[in-house]
Amino acid sequence: MAHNTKVVADTNAPPITRILADFVAGYPAGKFRPDVEREAHRTFMNWLGCAIGAARHPTIESALAAVKELAPSQQATILGRSERVDIASAALLNGISSHTFDFDDTHLKTIIHPAGPVASAALALGEHLGSSGREVIDALILGIDVACRAGNMIYPEHYDRGWHITGSTGMLGAAAASARLLHLDAHATAMALGIAASQPVGVREQFGSMTKPFHPGGAARAGLTSALMARHGFTASAKAIEAPRGIAQTYSTKCAWNEITDELGERFEISFNTYKPFACGIVIHPSIDGCVQLRNAHGLRAEDIDRIDLRVHSLVLELTGKRTPRTGLEAKFSVFHACAAGVVFGRAGEHEFSDEIVMRPDVTALRDRVQAQVDDSIDEASADVTVTTRDGRKHHLFVAHAIGSLQRPMGDADLASKFHGLVDPILGCAKADALITQSMQLANARDVRAIATMATPS
Repeated sequence: MAHNTKVVADTNAPPITRILADFVAGYPAGKFRPDVEREAHRTFMNWLGCAIGAARHPTIESALAAVKELAPSQQATILGRSERVDIASAALLNGISSHTFDFDDTHLKTIIHPAGPVASAALALGEHLGSSGREVIDALILGIDVACRAGNMIYPEHYDRGWHITGSTGMLGAAAASARLLHLDAHATAMALGIAASQPVGVREQFGSMTKPFHPGGAARAGLTSALMARHGFTASAKAIEAPRGIAQTYSTKCAWNEITDELGERFEISFNTYKPFACGIVIHPSIDGCVQLRNAHGLRAEDIDRIDLRVHSLVLELTGKRTPRTGLEAKFSVFHACAAGVVFGRAGEHEFSDEIVMRPDVTALRDRVQAQVDDSIDEASADVTVTTRDGRKHHLFVAHAIGSLQRPMGDADLASKFHGLVDPILGCAKADALITQSMQLANARDVRAIATMATPS
């Protein structure tokens, strides 16, 4: 027997789905401010490096094996690999790869990693269509705007319920980017958003497993498929986002409609994108930064340290409180391992989150001497770090904003160095250099197939 319930809902919401569709379909090509253009190219380059860098990870091997079971046609590139698959599977696999190392971009206001879903869909479809670099950059900017504005609308209540917001708004961004590349009109774009709105992907229980990077990959595939369906006349509710039983009001108790409409077409969320210097959950970064700074300033060695005391926001331990990680993927959600690695190595890149390092005796011994205390007077983007040495000295640092934040951003040289660290082992230094140049000039490319081809082994 059906059980009738009464849930309070806003029946007078603005037509959010149509507003976004009009915006995506109608925004003039290439009419973005220089700072927006620059961040779009930096975002693309960072995403590309992360995707190529993880191309041989067991996560990708497993996902590719499953895709091959479906006998896909050879339409698009898997970045960093020689195999080719259908465009939906390429979007899936490149989305997974770009997030496997947890080294990708972050929209700090919502903790969305927007390039994973959006760029993965855009490059796969753009390669299939023979789109220009200008078309892909436009699609990237607009798709990220849709995903992050949707995130602004429902964060943090939606995230607090356990949704992985990268996947649960990313499919809207991927659909918007794909609709733009397909040159869909506003009606068809609204249908694409509506179809995508029935496909949110991912819950936070999966953090530390291979399924976490599946979320942006699944969102990329869902959004791309939604746009293709809309192109061929498949229909959806024209109010799929804002209706009383639409995705926003179903998945969140907060629905700030103005986050969609405020300065739409003037303020672009990609301008607030940031890039990770550390290959792990973003909320650990201030703690790592503090440990690395104290290590370097005072010449600290792991064996000299009696204990490391952290005071952090409660979200840090909720997301990254794994005390005894056993794998690299689990360690990315262990503030204890991350701080120990930061002290031992003076950095926390992908190598420091390998399975081998996670089980190294000196790292595990120091990890056990890291203590974390919740203090919600401290912002989630900050950390208070105190290192006590065995001779009783105390070294203290409060990190208000970690390196990689908007306040302390990574420069182009930093991103290039990170790119080389990820891509050189896969493609070699010369190709990595060429890809950096091509990424930063993508808007001038006549056909994105050239950069997709360059991003594969010889």
